Amino acid sequence: MPFGPDGWYEATTPIEVEGGLRARSRRGTIGEQWWSRRFIDILEEICDAGRLTRGRSYARKGQVVSLDLGPGEVRAVVQGSRPEPYEVTVEIEAYDDAMWADVERALAAQAVYRAKLLAGEMPVEIVDVFDELGIPLFPSELDMECTCPDWGFPCKHLSAALYLLAEAFDDDPFLVLAWRGRAKAELLESLSGAVEERAASDPLRVDDVPLSESVGDFYSPGAPLGRLRTRPAATTTPDILLRALEPPAVRVRHIPLLDILRPVYRGFTEPADQPRR
Repeated sequence: MPFGPDGWYEATTPIEVEGGLRARSRRGTIGEQWWSRRFIDILEEICDAGRLTRGRSYARKGQVVSLDLGPGEVRAVVQGSRPEPYEVTVEIEAYDDAMWADVERALAAQAVYRAKLLAGEMPVEIVDVFDELGIPLFPSELDMECTCPDWGFPCKHLSAALYLLAEAFDDDPFLVLAWRGRAKAELLESLSGAVEERAASDPLRVDDVPLSESVGDFYSPGAPLGRLRTRPAATTTPDILLRALEPPAVRVRHIPLLDILRPVYRGFTEPADQPRR
């Protein structure tokens, strides 16, 4: 294979892939959501700009045959200019159950974060939760390999796979967490359990009983009738509002306004047949 003037392999035309994975973005940057953009920003800091550009071109042409993500690992097959496709591997640290238990406790303790995750959203603050525990959510470096002969870092095949990975993050933010070792179903089950545990310990909690199960006693009193007692009449002083307010500097025929209003307020609680004083 010929070399170019810069010492790298010359650009060659890749073999077209039928049904390959194709990036939705047709121009400009790839990645729409904040979490996928954060990942792209990391790539552009640590990877060769030229190969990233060619990788975007490969991603948009549909040269990636397959892309699979698992805990700590992404595997892809990318078709280049040779008949045999290249195999790509990108690895990061997958956190163990003890680390994830700390993360889940921290997330469960924040009602807003917990509610957003259970609703399928990724709160921006989740990055801080991981950082405070000393385990970053996004990797600062990637362990990457490709079976192609290009020794550049990363090659265009790796770059294409990484850009498609960013678009996959756009579609499902929980893939970011799955790459770190916690599947969406496991995380949501843990957070749902935390919600139920907190609800069970709530002293104001009221069990929600379906109407079909309570029709028989729907009109029954909540307590035995013998235990019901007549409430004593309210003993609130009728002119308490006048006592609480600052007296206005108003007089009617030299008589303070409150002295005129006080007997009127007291009259509100007197029986109708009782003469007012």
